[in-house]
Amino acid sequence: MQLDFFPSKTLTLYLAKLFIVRIVAMLAVLVLVLMALDLLGSSGEILAAEGNGQAELWTYASLRIPQLIARFLPYSVLLATLITLVTLNQNSEVIAMKAAGLSAHQVLAPLLLTALVTSAISFAFNERVVTRATATLKAWEGADYGPIPEEAGIKTNVYLTDGANILTAARLTGAGENIRMEDVTWYERGSNGILSQQVRAKSATYAGPGWKLSEVETFNVTAADTETSDSMVVGQGLTTAQIELDSVDPDTQGFFELSDSIDAYEAVGRRTSELRAKWWHKLSGPLSAFLMPLLGAVAAFGLARSGQLFLRAIIGMALGFAYFVVDNAALAMGSFGGYPPFLAAWAPFMLFALIGETVLIRTEE
Repeated sequence: MQLDFFPSKTLTLYLAKLFIVRIVAMLAVLVLVLMALDLLGSSGEILAAEGNGQAELWTYASLRIPQLIARFLPYSVLLATLITLVTLNQNSEVIAMKAAGLSAHQVLAPLLLTALVTSAISFAFNERVVTRATATLKAWEGADYGPIPEEAGIKTNVYLTDGANILTAARLTGAGENIRMEDVTWYERGSNGILSQQVRAKSATYAGPGWKLSEVETFNVTAADTETSDSMVVGQGLTTAQIELDSVDPDTQGFFELSDSIDAYEAVGRRTSELRAKWWHKLSGPLSAFLMPLLGAVAAFGLARSGQLFLRAIIGMALGFAYFVVDNAALAMGSFGGYPPFLAAWAPFMLFALIGETVLIRTEE
């Protein structure tokens, strides 16, 4: 019996090549199908903006495809695992490898190594491409698919609180005293907590203190009438530092940038559970690809002539999809403070790693 964890170099390269080809093929199929469905639902809104045409559809696709790749790469690894192992099983290649003295873990070792490399590539891709594409796409959606703003630090759907009052903005650009908000709404509440007036404005800039609204339309709830004015200053308790903190979007920040944002939140005593959970998930999310060969391994080690190969493939697929369901649920609980952030991000990974290892040992024949 071989004591090395990996089989021979030739066999390792053979299995890795099979696996890589199937990962790429499955990812291409999933992305193409999902992108086509996405365009069917979004093309109407994109083309509704004045001046938009085919070029803008391609722009949308170029921004959306990185998100689809990042989200469905682990699914592709799972499906590629099942296809690879079922094919090897049907061709009696698994039996030949086991007859040569390889254990189940040695058979899976090339697939696990390939999946680990895939996880590392996924992490780098998320850091360099996905976060930037997400930030640009959100800014474009906030502009109703009009011209993409060129300013740095674009945020969309900003929600800020000043005591009992609320300030919202469709878009926020710039930093520090150069912050500019567009499509602004100010909700002012009285001492009893009941909404007293609603103010809509085209834009808002820093007034030091407060925020100067331009082209204002004020609705007085008590009098039920509407007034217009050129400008108004609101939210004097909202500082530029608070706004920059409140407008942090973890989906548009990389791992290290989000770490700095979390430190800034903690420095002022702000709640960081949601940001911390998503920070940990930037590691555990890509690493889920490494888990897929272990969960799909149940399809490899049953005899094909036993008639249970299809059932084993279904079990492997069910384990993989169950992981994604539990992972999303745990992340949601972590965001709401139901779980500690570290537990929310890593507990599903550890749990299904143990389940996959147990199923592999118990079902190997």
